[in-house]
Amino acid sequence: MNPIISVRGLRKNYKKTEAVKGIDFDVEEGEIFGFLGPNGAGKSTTINMICTMINPTSGSITINGYDVASQKARVRESIGIIFQENTLDEKLTAYENLMLHCRFYRVPKSERQRRIEEVLEIVDLQAEIKQRVDTFSGGMKRRLEIARGLLHYPKVLFLDEPTVGLDPQTRAHLWEYILRLKEEQGITMFLTTHYLDEAEISSRVAIMDAGSIIALDTPDALKRQLGGDMIELATEDNALAQQEITKQSTPESMTEHEGTLFIRTDDSNRFISQLLPTLTPAVTSLNIRRPTLNDVFLSFTGRSISATKGDG
Repeated sequence: MNPIISVRGLRKNYKKTEAVKGIDFDVEEGEIFGFLGPNGAGKSTTINMICTMINPTSGSITINGYDVASQKARVRESIGIIFQENTLDEKLTAYENLMLHCRFYRVPKSERQRRIEEVLEIVDLQAEIKQRVDTFSGGMKRRLEIARGLLHYPKVLFLDEPTVGLDPQTRAHLWEYILRLKEEQGITMFLTTHYLDEAEISSRVAIMDAGSIIALDTPDALKRQLGGDMIELATEDNALAQQEITKQSTPESMTEHEGTLFIRTDDSNRFISQLLPTLTPAVTSLNIRRPTLNDVFLSFTGRSISATKGDG
């Protein structure tokens, strides 16, 4: 099968800055493709090139068999975009917002009413069809934006931080709709998020840093690459603790973030029983767990995903 998105040798230069450095990747039809990256990684630039909003310096992109450089109109017909910021006209009703989108995308007049009813049913907003958007909750607005993005039957739906600003319960409900949409409609989804539990849903995850793709695999395979256990340790003097730990052992990795040492080791039992009692600074907190996708992100980029909100 040919991939629904194919990126080859993609570059973007801004004067002397190389924002994207010749990246290659494919997105398979029907998968959820997670795209993560710290601030300044080039992630947003890459997405903007894929979605035809900016032109690449060099390289090629095809979506649904269409070339992004020479067939922009066909590409735009093939994609839907759910932006991080609300782009609905809140003074209009749900129906009016969707009808406006139908006109923008030249949905045939004979099909508009049926499609509007169809997408509102998918996101469970049929009863609110005549309600003004400024009366909607945050979760309802996101669901309406998803409905709007589906009106022209896109092959790929881009979700840019789809649940940002929503409470946990609303986030969970919105993901129920998104996953149901994937199963029932078979739409490919290209996801950016700083919620690692959302990225775990992805079929595959690409991590971008400094303009390059530095990791791309399934979430489970990425976590298996780390191996061992993760120890979260806080002491009264983390700098001294790091020096003492390094003198006595060679952990797989050790980084500090927001006052906590993250130590990856193949033998957490040895660390706890032999090394911990010898530390000079007092231990203030200790936690042992298996590696998570956030640990993968931290290992590859040196930064926690929580520090990358508003990624560029």
